[in-house]
Amino acid sequence: MKPSRLTTSSQTWTAVDAYTISHLHPPSKKNSAVLLDALTQSRDEGLPDIASYPVIAKFYALQCRAMRVKHALEIGTLGAYTSIFLATENPGMQITTIEVDPHHYKVAQQNVAHAGVLEQVTAKLGAALDVLPELAKEIESGGKPRLGFVYIDADKSNNWKYVDVVIPMCESGAVIFVDNIVRGGDLVDRAKKDASTAGSRRVVEMVGKDDRLDGVVLQTVGEKSYDGILMAVVR
Repeated sequence: MKPSRLTTSSQTWTAVDAYTISHLHPPSKKNSAVLLDALTQSRDEGLPDIASYPVIAKFYALQCRAMRVKHALEIGTLGAYTSIFLATENPGMQITTIEVDPHHYKVAQQNVAHAGVLEQVTAKLGAALDVLPELAKEIESGGKPRLGFVYIDADKSNNWKYVDVVIPMCESGAVIFVDNIVRGGDLVDRAKKDASTAGSRRVVEMVGKDDRLDGVVLQTVGEKSYDGILMAVVR
């Protein structure tokens, strides 16, 4: 019997990511330079190294393109790497992104401007649960299209609250992604009772009970090690 491939190390996962992205999104791509600049500037400004890695960010960007999304929402901007990826891969799409940390917000604005996508990306400063009702009013008044794509990568304890609030802003068929769900397996380790793990469990369990949604969790490996994302589709 062959040994399980699950025994491969994180070095292998990282190598696979590096190999595939080098061919499928090489430096010759038009947006590669500004994406690298966003990561470099974020690092130089002292932002934590927790941005979506390129494979996942491009996966989200291609999801938006395949679904012809007109308006995407990101909760947890950090340095705007994912927002820039979404915008540069989908020139006709609007992105609203929310960031609670003033320094992160400032760096994100600089990165968005440098990438040349200020007209596409609207960054809002504040706690998401305070900002989202304002966005809902914009959508209801017709000032912005309904959401076709939502990416949540913020404080994990509020995962379900974010999902619950954004559902009425979404069009039917919209996709909501919640990052860092599996947490290296802590999701199913009942000895883990920290707020982030509890928040991950809650959003999985609540999505499963909610008739407005249909969802699945995808386990992932890669340069950020072992984790996963929750994907929920609005009925």
